Amino acid sequence: MDGIYNFDARLMKLAEEAQQAAGAQFAEIDRIAEHCGAKVLRAFQEEHVSAACFAGANGYGYDDVGRDKLDKVWSRVFGTEDALVRHQFVSGTHALSTALFGVLRTGDKLVSITGTPYDTLEEVIGIRGKGNGSLADYGVKYGQCELTAEGKPDFAAIPAAIADAKVVYLQRSRGYSLRPALSIADIRETVKVIRAARPDAIIMMDNCYGEFVDYEEPTDAGVDLIIGSLIKNAGGGIAQTGGYIAGKADLVEQCAYRLTCVGMGKEVGCSLNMCREMYLGLFFAPEVVANARKIGVFAAELFRKLGYECLPVRGAAAGDIITVIQLGSAAALEAFCKGIQAGSPVDSFVTPEAWDMPGYDSKVIMAAGTFTGGASIELSADAPLREPFAVYMQGGLTYASGKIGVMKAAQAMLDAGLLSL
Repeated sequence: MDGIYNFDARLMKLAEEAQQAAGAQFAEIDRIAEHCGAKVLRAFQEEHVSAACFAGANGYGYDDVGRDKLDKVWSRVFGTEDALVRHQFVSGTHALSTALFGVLRTGDKLVSITGTPYDTLEEVIGIRGKGNGSLADYGVKYGQCELTAEGKPDFAAIPAAIADAKVVYLQRSRGYSLRPALSIADIRETVKVIRAARPDAIIMMDNCYGEFVDYEEPTDAGVDLIIGSLIKNAGGGIAQTGGYIAGKADLVEQCAYRLTCVGMGKEVGCSLNMCREMYLGLFFAPEVVANARKIGVFAAELFRKLGYECLPVRGAAAGDIITVIQLGSAAALEAFCKGIQAGSPVDSFVTPEAWDMPGYDSKVIMAAGTFTGGASIELSADAPLREPFAVYMQGGLTYASGKIGVMKAAQAMLDAGLLSL
């Protein structure tokens, strides 16, 4: 980037040191990407994906070959009995809501064992807001088990908390918190505790930001149902919209009945012209996720050198693609997001401002100059404007462009007098 971007020479030197320090982590990320890429390729081959799968269908979508085949490919990749992959899911929250309403009935109990779920699910569950058709409005009970002081599931408290639960809910990613994302090892150990205490419970996981960050997926560790968004990891930066639900066949069927209608489920819902990009996005996903992780590791190494605390800690097993930088002030947070936006390929000339985003209880600032609106597998950074003023950075389609975005963020803070070298 020498001669193209006029970064401060001292910043450039620190960036080079940060990249060198990340070498061992980059090598492991590449090994994971190669393994996951092989899984995806084998699934395409074993399901005999052909050009006919990309054509899509219209109307009711009966016998939509591309749609039905994509579900089978997804099941193979994630090691599940069935999957529901649809562009009709408008967001990860929509897919999660569909799954919750799909498997829960009046009188059932949902228990989150990773503390309070992500902000946008609070109204879905009925934790916040009443009378809008939440699970609580339909008579579904809710319980919660807090994490330990270290941010891990509380194995001692879980058995009593889930004693009468039909669904035990886990959130893999950290959300807007400083707790660690759940690794596959964490998930496997947690599933054992749940099964011992409540063998017939449905174990459901919000897998957003977590796909392809490790050699295995939560379903390999015993989770019954995983849910995610196609404009995050699993869409590979190609899918324009959509989400997925994957897991046990009977549970996926119930979710499909909720998405469409009882008795029709997966048999209807045309794919229009969306199939090719969903296949292609899945194919690219392991490599794109690897780029996103490398960008996050680089950012953490650089900002540690600049004196900031960053998460995940160096050497921790990956649970998601999110890197947290504790910037300490609203001014620093806003300057960082301004720099990320300026380093984006789209809308680089726009200045992000905090606003009241739907589903959140505080103002949120979001830098996202993306080809797909809101796609957090592309380089983006966002945060609620509240203590401890930590920014949550994720994504990046290519390492080179993401590195520039991180450098732009640091330079913006330097120009504003908010960091010293």
